Amino acid sequence: MRTDLWNYPEGTTTPLDIQGFKVRATDGDIGKIDEATYDVGSAFGVVDTGPWILGRKVLIPAGMIERIDLDRREVEVRLAQDQVKNAPELDEVTDYRSDTYREQVGTYYSTYS
Repeated sequence: MRTDLWNYPEGTTTPLDIQGFKVRATDGDIGKIDEATYDVGSAFGVVDTGPWILGRKVLIPAGMIERIDLDRREVEVRLAQDQVKNAPELDEVTDYRSDTYREQVGTYYSTYS
């Protein structure tokens, strides 16, 4: 598993609170940050997609973030909407902090990094 996939972009000052920030893909909005972690080598955001994909939540590694705009409370990711939509499912029973799930997510997103 690549650790840079799980780190915020260079120059990002952490910790910062991005919970509630709007999330934009390269081709449109995808939801809001529901939860974010800032652990070096394992940072990610959980995005609540709202009605866009039927209230589904997705985990996005911090390395997929292109830019964080604190003034506009917006996070831009280097992914298209379909790439987020097709990410490994995150549901109520999935332990998104487990090594198995994170490995699955890391493998999926590494093809886009």
